[in-house]
Parts: sequence; structure tokens; C-alpha cells
Amino acid sequence: MTTALISLDQPWQDARSLTLPAELAPWILEPASLTARLKRHCRHFRLQLLNERQSALPPFLQPLLPGTANAQLREVMLWCDDKPCVYAQSWLPQQTINRLQPLADMGERPLGDYIFQQPGLSRGTIEATELQLHGVLTRGTEAGHCFARRSVFQLHGLPLLVAEVFLPAIRRLEPVTA
Repeated sequence: MTTALISLDQPWQDARSLTLPAELAPWILEPASLTARLKRHCRHFRLQLLNERQSALPPFLQPLLPGTANAQLREVMLWCDDKPCVYAQSWLPQQTINRLQPLADMGERPLGDYIFQQPGLSRGTIEATELQLHGVLTRGTEAGHCFARRSVFQLHGLPLLVAEVFLPAIRRLEPVTA
């Protein structure tokens, strides 16, 4: 069993059925690329690769990616103007990586920059939850409750799961004007 930096073993609900904080709702409900939205809200965007490795799919994720025993776990931090705004965790089943080779080694390239350019992309329901942040990712952020969202995407009929945790700094982002 692998351990991700943040456990997302939480109760999840359809995000549209939740009462979300007004300043976070547009972020959580964003149907397009979160990376593109972040880039519109800062002068300097950066992705930090925290972890990328093959792993057994945790039992709580197996219903979302049925038939998947092993997946590539990728954990990143998305920074806007030197503030950590989003922790993202993606689970890429082995069969997805085998057929879509560019996903195998994204490095410090945002996953969103790739998948949202693909014509065969569809997104499942955006689910959301609230979780308590603690541990390594709270350094440089205010600890406390954070909202997270997750979706299962189908890219050319192949599944991948993306979960994003909205860190406190995201609440202070404003669109950048030229």
C-alpha cells in the first residue's frame, strides 16, 4: 500500500449539491482546466513535482477506476506568485499510460495542459469534500480545513482520476490584468 502526502479517503459528494464557500465555488466547479484558470490569476505560475511512482491503487479509489490494480500516482503542487495554491493528486491506470505514452512522464508539465488539448476528453461528475490539512503540506500555509475536488476523466475511452486540494492561498487570488 502506498501513502500519498494527503489521504483523500473521505466521504465525497457531487459538488453541485454542496453549499460551497462563495470564494471557492468557482474554483471547485470549474469545468475546464484548473491550470489555465490559475495562470489567469497570477504573474508567475509554477508546478512542483512532489512524487511520481507506480503504486497499488488504494481500496477507496477502486470503485472509481474499476479493474485497475496498479496506477501511476503523481503528486504536484501548483504555485501562483510563490504561494502554494493547489495540491493535486492524479492516478493514471497502467492501461491508460500504456496507450497514452505522453502521460507516462509529464515531469513538471501540468497534466491539465496536456489533457485539455485532447479532443477525446470527457469529465465525469465533479465531487467535493472538506478535509483537515496537517503534516508536510501545511508548511508555508495556514493549517485548517480545505476543500478538495475530484473527477474521473476519460481520454479516448481510457480513465484517469484527478483530485485537487485548494490550499488557503487560493482564496486571495485575483485575476491578473495586463
